[in-house]
Amino acid sequence: MTVPSDPRLLVLHGLRLKGFAQPDDVADLVGLQPDDVAGLLDELHAEELVLYRDGRLTGWALTPAGRAEQEERLQAELDAIGRRDHLFDAYKRFLDLNNDLLGVCTAWQMKDEATINDHADEAYDREVIGRLCDLHAKVEPIIGDLEATLARFHSYRPRLDAALDKLKSGGKDWFTKPLIDSYHTVWFQLHEDLLNTLGIERSQEGAH
Repeated sequence: MTVPSDPRLLVLHGLRLKGFAQPDDVADLVGLQPDDVAGLLDELHAEELVLYRDGRLTGWALTPAGRAEQEERLQAELDAIGRRDHLFDAYKRFLDLNNDLLGVCTAWQMKDEATINDHADEAYDREVIGRLCDLHAKVEPIIGDLEATLARFHSYRPRLDAALDKLKSGGKDWFTKPLIDSYHTVWFQLHEDLLNTLGIERSQEGAH
């Protein structure tokens, strides 16, 4: 049975994954209403778990205490549902596809080691998008297993679907462009989510 996460954890977790974010961004990522996120951010700010920064990067972010709180709550949630092995298995299957995703993204940007893809060759672009579609079909059952475990994983499927649909409709930015919900952006966030949930440092990935 899918287990819902505590809203406070969702807000902390959303900020962990985004780094800096506005309430609407967190809401879209974790499946809460923007007004509810804004209210929780005010509560967390009063507890010195989050802060708001203006400048080159503007938005809400975790404080060191907030980061520790987020990690503690994540592990408590995982212990409570008793599905760590299930999630780890899904993570390992996802990791098996990760290099393929990186390879497809490289092919989208570079036709070979010396030739940047200027997207003038429509046949080449269609072939690379076709490879991404094949990869998408392989990751869907993994996402299904994640969705069946924790409700907060439900945000990834529609975001990946949306990026792929926009890409197939001619929106070339939706493959790898950062700072929007491109396919690579959402995939990267899912990867970070799994690492964070399981308490695996990226530098230690592959050693488990």
